[in-house]
Amino acid sequence: MNRHISAGVLGAFFLIAAPSRADARDDSQIWTTAGASVKLDDHWRLSQELTARFSDNRNGLYEIESVTMLGYKFSKIATISGGYVFNPLYSSGDLTGREHRLREQLSFDNFTQIGRGKLSARLRFEQRWRENQDGTAWRMRPYVKYSLPLREGGKTALVLSNETFVNLKNTGFQRTEGIDRMRNLIAINTPLSKTLTLEAGYLNQYGFVRHGDDSVDHVGSISVSLSL
Repeated sequence: MNRHISAGVLGAFFLIAAPSRADARDDSQIWTTAGASVKLDDHWRLSQELTARFSDNRNGLYEIESVTMLGYKFSKIATISGGYVFNPLYSSGDLTGREHRLREQLSFDNFTQIGRGKLSARLRFEQRWRENQDGTAWRMRPYVKYSLPLREGGKTALVLSNETFVNLKNTGFQRTEGIDRMRNLIAINTPLSKTLTLEAGYLNQYGFVRHGDDSVDHVGSISVSLSL
């Protein structure tokens, strides 16, 4: 595939992924993530991830996600995983609630090539509970990522991704039916060592609000991951 076709594919990706921005409420945010994964054997891998999110509109820290996952790689490209998410919520730095989730996902890494880049995908399901609130909320999170090396044979890459949140079963704290939000990321991913990787970029999170103004979060995203 030549460069012109590759550029066209990338342009189409963003045109499809980016929603309309009519009458939206904006917020500036910073998301920081640290993750580590350990290979237990040829098939099993254990991972731990910690994310902290900060917001201008919410006066600082508003969310922490601690994610523990166990994955089984059953082919060269496919992995099935499950785990638990602990999600304390804050306002102006003060704790306001706690959410607990079960998470299941099926991922396909570098399953096809487009130009010099490779495409990955993931389908994630979550069951959510909040303390002192009734009901179990279900949602689905399809995800697609395109990774394009900045030079031939190089390990530093431009990353483009889209993740869409689809609510399947609602409760008092998950009220929107269908598509709830969309995350579009453009970032640079580069190895810092044989086991440590840095990814930094811009993420646009668009929230679809029924009977009100949609929301747009402009996020500076930085993550560090360790793979052993």
